[in-house]
Amino acid sequence: MPNYEEKQKIVDEIKEKLQESSGVVLADYRGMTVSQVTKLRVELRQAGIEYRVLKNTMVRRAADEIGLQGLDPYLKGLTAVAFSADPVAPAKILIEFGKKNKELQIKAGVVEGQVVGADKIKDLAALPSREVLLAQVLAGMQAPISGLVNVLQGPIRKMVYALEEVRKVKESQA
Repeated sequence: MPNYEEKQKIVDEIKEKLQESSGVVLADYRGMTVSQVTKLRVELRQAGIEYRVLKNTMVRRAADEIGLQGLDPYLKGLTAVAFSADPVAPAKILIEFGKKNKELQIKAGVVEGQVVGADKIKDLAALPSREVLLAQVLAGMQAPISGLVNVLQGPIRKMVYALEEVRKVKESQA
């Protein structure tokens, strides 16, 4: 049984993870096999997401110490927590995994410091990934620039055509 100092060290570590992470998802993994959990851990690790099974009391203490309200109702039963810098990634992976493995149940999450229920986590999982959103923003920014370049090239193109026609006319006269 860990002593008070060891427990406080774990609580401090959880506090740090809660504060650093933009996306945190709490899940109940009851009924999952060892191979299912291992597969999930590998998938999460490849996406840069830390996945840990934590004691509810320690998560509750850490949340209380940083002033994170609203997590208590979700800290019952078995709890695994996924921590990520990307608020969408853990939701996407856990929701997708849960579709194939019905034993995995999403409890709640913390997005940008706000506690949200499982329904909001599902909504979050439906959003495009950060990379896709950035690509869409860049495409949106690039479209007007491309249009401007085409508009500016129009008169130049017309002038080149006109000069080409003048050259042809002069060649035919000579």
